[in-house]
Amino acid sequence: MLSKVFSAAIVGLDAQIVEVEVDASYGLRHFEIVGLPDKAIQESKERVGAAIKSSQFQSPRKKPLRILVNLAPADLKKEGSLYDLPIALGCLCASQQIQLPLKDKIFIGELGLDGKLRPIKGALSFALAAKKNHWSELILPKSNAPEAGLVQGLKIIGTDSLKETIDYLIGKKEIPSFEVKIEDLLEKPDYPMDLGWIKGQQSAKRALEIAAAGGHNLLMNGPPGAGKTLLAKAIPSILPRLSFEESLEVTKIYSVHGLLPKEKPLINLRPFRSPHHTTSEAALIGGGNPPRAGEITLAHCGVLFLDELPEFHRDVLESLRQPLEEGKITVLRAKQHLTLPARFMLMAAANPCPCGYYNDPERECVCTPSQIAKYKRKLSGPLMDRIDLFVEVPKVKYEKLIAPEKDSSAGLREGIKKARQIQEQRIKRVNSEMSLPQIKQYCQINPKSQNLLRSFVDSGKLSARGYHRVLKVARTIADLDNSENILERHLNEALSYRAKDR
Repeated sequence: MLSKVFSAAIVGLDAQIVEVEVDASYGLRHFEIVGLPDKAIQESKERVGAAIKSSQFQSPRKKPLRILVNLAPADLKKEGSLYDLPIALGCLCASQQIQLPLKDKIFIGELGLDGKLRPIKGALSFALAAKKNHWSELILPKSNAPEAGLVQGLKIIGTDSLKETIDYLIGKKEIPSFEVKIEDLLEKPDYPMDLGWIKGQQSAKRALEIAAAGGHNLLMNGPPGAGKTLLAKAIPSILPRLSFEESLEVTKIYSVHGLLPKEKPLINLRPFRSPHHTTSEAALIGGGNPPRAGEITLAHCGVLFLDELPEFHRDVLESLRQPLEEGKITVLRAKQHLTLPARFMLMAAANPCPCGYYNDPERECVCTPSQIAKYKRKLSGPLMDRIDLFVEVPKVKYEKLIAPEKDSSAGLREGIKKARQIQEQRIKRVNSEMSLPQIKQYCQINPKSQNLLRSFVDSGKLSARGYHRVLKVARTIADLDNSENILERHLNEALSYRAKDR
């Protein structure tokens, strides 16, 4: 007898509906799964047989049955153990042990040998796919129900075991649909670092404020121990809170990769990713076989911080060019291609030389000229041209270390929030993502400012890309100043942050 149960597969970050067909016929005892299953799915026949037996049904492997399971579409590679539940239900129906109402329902879940359901990855993606394809009900492990419940307008049923799932389907047990109060999950985030805790560095804090307001990329340069890493870690505390749509987008990324905290079904704090300088290209931008998201996708809607920037492999840094321009990354493989979101702020920190004390007035640099030149050559011109702000982070004097705290994140965050609201009304995005027509329309400057920019461009201090980036930064500074027009002082400040680009 043939039975059909519906499930889903993760493709990139989204889910695609999969039809689990189970055919049971009398003959030599055999259990086969086809449809490009991976090793975890091929082993599910052992888990399914034990789980069915533990649920007080007769295991299909104990009967003289030839069972064939087909995962359609057959040309889509399937991965993971999430098909255990639909395969088990299909086997029970195909072997005529029970009849279940399976229409308009999607089943997801890994089975233990005792029939218990274990949590799976990507519950939010499955729920979004079910709603998009007009399915009425999603049945999955109870521990994944809070995450799937973020999708409104879909019946979410969380169960603990195969037996409980069957009891619910035949009407023996009532299980209410899981509902989530979104307001409770959007509470004020708890920031691990506050900008007010960092003493001194007023110019660097101003640069952070501008970068956060317009979503600009920033490079901090200074000696060891000056506070570059602390400044970068404080960035999330001054960024505006995620909208619910952005939270769903970020939560889906972390859910698919199994990085979602168990006690927190919705991420409401902007991501801050800080990969080690030994990170490979595939780990940073995504890749592998099958392709997986990298650090730039995990930093989507947040911050990617690259500490000790020149210590990263050159090819790894060069791979950032496309995502910095386009806000996405396309990973191509022989049999698959994948486009992943990568809209992030790049924050980077570097020392002036390998020892860190080049041009230091109080400490002698021990590096040779060739070592310094080699160190700086790791950062190519095209990559540096994609950085909007360059800022020096000098050593902090003792008087500033013992001074009282000021410039708290809360105060700066309000001004940054207002500046982003202006940008949202103007272009529906942040200034760093302006297109060329939008730059031409919203970044008009007076003749005196034009002459200043002309001198920078004609002297080679600014490339064409750098010219447009300066205008975007000036527009952000004007927004922070609540000015409708870009004034000369706004442009001068924007140009002062390009000093390292000269």
